[in-house]
Amino acid sequence: MSQAPDPYAQLPEHVKDPPKDRWSTIRQLGPGLLLTGSIVGSGELIATTRLGAEVGFVVLWLILLSCAVKVPVQSELGRHAIATGQTTFVAFNKVPGPRFRVTWLVWGSLLLLLWSTMQVGGIFGTMSLSLDLIFPFFGNTSWLIILTLVGMGLGLVGQYMTLERITTLLVALFTFTTLASALLLFWTPYAVTPAALLDGLRFALPSDGAVTAFAVFGITGVGASELLLYPYWCVEKGYARAAGPRDGSAAWRERAMGWISVMKKDVWLCMVIYTVATLAFFFLGAAVLHAQGLVPEGFGTVQILSGMYTETLGNWAFYLFGVGAFVVLFSTYFVTIVGQSRMLADALSVLGFITYARPEDRRRVVQVIGVLLPLVYLVLFVLWSAPVTMVIFGGLMQTILLPAIGWAALYFSRTTAKEAGVPPSRTLLVALTAATIIMAVFAVYAVWVRL
Repeated sequence: MSQAPDPYAQLPEHVKDPPKDRWSTIRQLGPGLLLTGSIVGSGELIATTRLGAEVGFVVLWLILLSCAVKVPVQSELGRHAIATGQTTFVAFNKVPGPRFRVTWLVWGSLLLLLWSTMQVGGIFGTMSLSLDLIFPFFGNTSWLIILTLVGMGLGLVGQYMTLERITTLLVALFTFTTLASALLLFWTPYAVTPAALLDGLRFALPSDGAVTAFAVFGITGVGASELLLYPYWCVEKGYARAAGPRDGSAAWRERAMGWISVMKKDVWLCMVIYTVATLAFFFLGAAVLHAQGLVPEGFGTVQILSGMYTETLGNWAFYLFGVGAFVVLFSTYFVTIVGQSRMLADALSVLGFITYARPEDRRRVVQVIGVLLPLVYLVLFVLWSAPVTMVIFGGLMQTILLPAIGWAALYFSRTTAKEAGVPPSRTLLVALTAATIIMAVFAVYAVWVRL
């Protein structure tokens, strides 16, 4: 039996022309769906509804901005991965600036990665509360143990296509449920009015919800941790492998541009899905919870969030929400385990602690880390037991690192991509520059507000 090709190797025998027709292109989409599976859990279900519950529709503009502003950054990181075959930490280790064993950006990204385990710990705890809502006879402690064991098993899942299929199903299940519930708002006393929508587009920030707002900016849309992860999924999907090793030929450039075009469509598909899901969750929080003065917090989080559904669909939707909340959180839990294990394994290599002589060596390290991560999430939740707060603090950290990631994307677009002959368009460069400046403003303001 022949072994699957190493997804991190660019070899001439793996070269493949990009798809020409629409259906063939659609079949090659997928990395963005994995990101969506990670985004929808913490950013949308917990942080976005919390923000809507706190301040109402006044920050609608912020939600829309957070979904759109990171698209150019995601696209450029994908372009660099296809052109070079490099993973995120390998690429970040080549940016200029202070070095201590590795570059400052590698250390900053690794700090974010480790800090985001706090955020996932909050997701992990909320997931157990969702199961306890549906099956209270087991008890929350039993669910925590079961989820830890299931997570350890998920850490052994290695094939990209398996990950993509599972995540696509999970995203579809809950996104459609939430969208239907949000649409049904228009036939309830909580119907969204044009005045509320216009009020949400005034570019105002409420003083009493600023911390949550900045956290939401960091984790809705494509968060900092998802930006770090996207190049790995582009490589494992096969975009870089199909483009082949860069040899300076016109054929390579044409082939690489073709796969970059596929990647761009994947980015836009990802944006459409998570924007729809984000707006649905925000509308439910702002229209239903804010009107009742309910703010999700602590162990009452799941019960309060379920009110978004029971108020629009009826009391029967209490259990529908419990199942749906578990599905969307489980998708984040699943994708985060397999994603963080890849990034941490890559970081160990870049730091010089381990060398991957064979593809099996990398897979083995990824699996070991994947088995250990659920235990870390369990310990963090047991120690803090404040799921919403854990997610909010994780989001703030992501907001702070976003401009550094944007700067790296700008650097790659003006160096590697240009040298390879696959530079972004002038329009995309302007959008990328503007996005980096906006993210920097939010990061500075987030630090100032927090201090």
